[in-house]
Amino acid sequence: MRIITRRSVLSFGAGAAIVGAFAALAAIAPAMVSAHEVYVLTPGQISSALAAPSFSLFDVARDNLGEFAFWAFIGVLTVFCVFWISTLRFLERHLDPMFIKIRKYATLIARLTIGISFIASAYYQATFGPELPIAANFGPYAGLVAVILIVIGFMVIFGLYARLAALAGLVIYAATVYQHGWYMLTYVNYLGEIIVILILGSHSYSLDSLIARRRKAAPGPSSLVARIKGYLAPRSLAILRVLFGIALIYASAFAKILHNSLALDTVTKYHLDRLLGFEPHFLVLGAAIVEILIGLFFILGIEIRFTSLFFLFWLCLSLWFFGEVVWPHLILIGIPIAYLFYGYDEYSVEGYFFRSKKYEPVL
Repeated sequence: MRIITRRSVLSFGAGAAIVGAFAALAAIAPAMVSAHEVYVLTPGQISSALAAPSFSLFDVARDNLGEFAFWAFIGVLTVFCVFWISTLRFLERHLDPMFIKIRKYATLIARLTIGISFIASAYYQATFGPELPIAANFGPYAGLVAVILIVIGFMVIFGLYARLAALAGLVIYAATVYQHGWYMLTYVNYLGEIIVILILGSHSYSLDSLIARRRKAAPGPSSLVARIKGYLAPRSLAILRVLFGIALIYASAFAKILHNSLALDTVTKYHLDRLLGFEPHFLVLGAAIVEILIGLFFILGIEIRFTSLFFLFWLCLSLWFFGEVVWPHLILIGIPIAYLFYGYDEYSVEGYFFRSKKYEPVL
């Protein structure tokens, strides 16, 4: 069991105060998480917004300093309350045994998530998102790529030669990166899922594991391969967690900082300013801060289960309110659910400082 020093607790508290300072802005930001502006605006509106100059979020914060400070205070309070509840030994003692039992299903959920997402991409003729049509990306080979995506999806879902399927998915992802460059950071969560499968393979509850049990006499992997897998396996879900956070942060920075006219047009198009009674630019600021903080919480491993639930709530509300297509958000739904089951790894902040041999923070 790690010794938790007073200094480490205070350091975590200070960090939580900083990153949690604006968490409660979610209360005024229903346009956040997953309201990918490229999904809800018309192509003409997107082109116009991308060409328009961005406004200063710092100026918006300064002009709304009172509201900004109020939500900052509520945010700090919220983060500390969640942390206090999460570390109550009474709750840990009663809930952690259940979390330990369901932890093994996290990799299955992650595998099913990306498998279904690949099949949905093929069905809707788009790679990773509707703004990336297969025909535009692969031209005369679009039909072949769609078939490959379907095959990859089913192989991953059923866990049959999953590493081979993940390798094919990696090639398609790399080809899309070659065409769209840094924008593909929006979908780097797919890369995280692919890496998990390349490391773990089909893992449990798969045809590969069933076949392996029936071939008891089959030789195992070489000692070098076994050592590499043994080193990477405990880190695989941490890699996915970090890349998922990066995807959230980049998507927010792209649409709400670098090209924030996209988010502003979304706010005005759906009259969110009238609905919520806040100035439109302030809503964009709130959405940007909350999305970035959610990404940072995933990257650092802070309040993972609470952050997952928080994200899923606003994601589902966003899908309902904006009437968005569901399929490009499947991976955004599946990964947080996987972390509700998995909880903390030893490379997360709370997993490192506050997880003992028996217990881990509940939320």
